[in-house]
Amino acid sequence: MIISNEQVLAALRNVEDPDLKRDLVTLNMIKDLKIEDKNISFTLELTTPACPMKDMLKNACTNAVKHFVDAEANVLINITSRVTKPVDSSQLDNIKNIILVSSGKGGVGKSTVASNLAIALAADGAKVGLIDADIYGPSVPTMFGLIDAKPNARETAAGKTLILPIEKYGIKLLSLGFFADPNQPVPWRGPMASNAIKQLFNDADWGELDYLIVDLPPGTGDIHITITQSFPIAGAVIVTTPQQVALADTRKGLQMFRMPGINIPILGVIENMAYFTPAELPDNRYYIFGRNGGRALASGFEVPFLGEIPIVQSITEAGDKGAPIALNLESPLAAVFSEIAGRVAQQVSINNGVTANS
Repeated sequence: MIISNEQVLAALRNVEDPDLKRDLVTLNMIKDLKIEDKNISFTLELTTPACPMKDMLKNACTNAVKHFVDAEANVLINITSRVTKPVDSSQLDNIKNIILVSSGKGGVGKSTVASNLAIALAADGAKVGLIDADIYGPSVPTMFGLIDAKPNARETAAGKTLILPIEKYGIKLLSLGFFADPNQPVPWRGPMASNAIKQLFNDADWGELDYLIVDLPPGTGDIHITITQSFPIAGAVIVTTPQQVALADTRKGLQMFRMPGINIPILGVIENMAYFTPAELPDNRYYIFGRNGGRALASGFEVPFLGEIPIVQSITEAGDKGAPIALNLESPLAAVFSEIAGRVAQQVSINNGVTANS
C-alpha cells in the first residue's frame, strides 16, 4: 500500500485543537510532511512552546495516522512553535505579546509571580522580556540579583539612543530600579512616571520577543492607564490572595481592565499564598487565609482560574537571593509555575486565535 500526502492530511483533519476548535490542518499547524514507505514524518507547529497540551496533540496525531491510514505506520513528529500575536498589534511589532501582571493591592506576591512566570516561559523555549513597571517599589533588581546593575546603551544609525536590557537567566530585563538609588525614594508625579515607563518600551532594544511580561504597580493608577492606552496588550493576569480584603481590591483592579477605552482581555486569576503545607505533614493543606477566594473571583467574572501557589518559605528565600524558585527544577514549585505559565500562554493563543478568526 502506497501512502499519500492526501491520506495523511485527511487523517490529521480529525485532530482538533481543543482551544481553537479547528483541526490542525486547517490551522496550518502541520508542516514538512514526508513519506517514505511506512515512515511518516512531519512537524507539528504549536502556537506557543509552553503549550500544556503538546503531548496530547502529539499522541492524537500518531493515533489518527495509525487509525485512518495504516496501523503499521511509523510516525515521527517534530514539535516546534510559532508564537501568535494579536492581529491589531502594529506598534512594537518585534514584541508579539505584552502580558500585564496586576494586583489590586500590594503584598500579594505579584512581582514573585511575574518573575517566575517569565522564567517558566523562557524555560519552555520562548523569547521573554520583563519590565518592572512598579516605579515606587521595584522588585526585579532584587529578585534577579541585579541591585547595582546599570543597563548599557547603543546608538542607532539614525542617531537614536536605545537602552540595552540586562539579560539574566535567559530573560531580558528592565526596571526603573536600575536607574535610581535603591536607598532613595522616587518622588515622581504622574506625568513624569508615565513618560519614564514609556521609555522602557519605546527606547529599549528588546529584539524579538514572544512575550513581554510587565510587572505593574499595585492598584489602579496612571501607570496602568498609560500602558493600556499606549501599547497593544495581549492580556492581563490578575494575582490575589484568598483574604477578603485582597479580593475586594482585586475586583476593582479586574474591573478596570474592562472599562471603556481600556478593554484588556483577562487571561485569568492566580491565587498566591493559597495554602500552607508543613514539611513534616506533606499531605496536609492548611488554608490559613481562607479557601478558594481566587477561584470564586475567577468564576464570578467568568475568566479562567490559572492556579494556586502555596505559602512556601523557599519562594521568598529564592527571590531574596536573586534566583527565583522556578529556576530550581528539583523544587515542586518549579512545576507549579510551569503549569501556570502553560495556561497563561494557552489563553494568549486562544485570544489571538479568536481575534484572528472573528
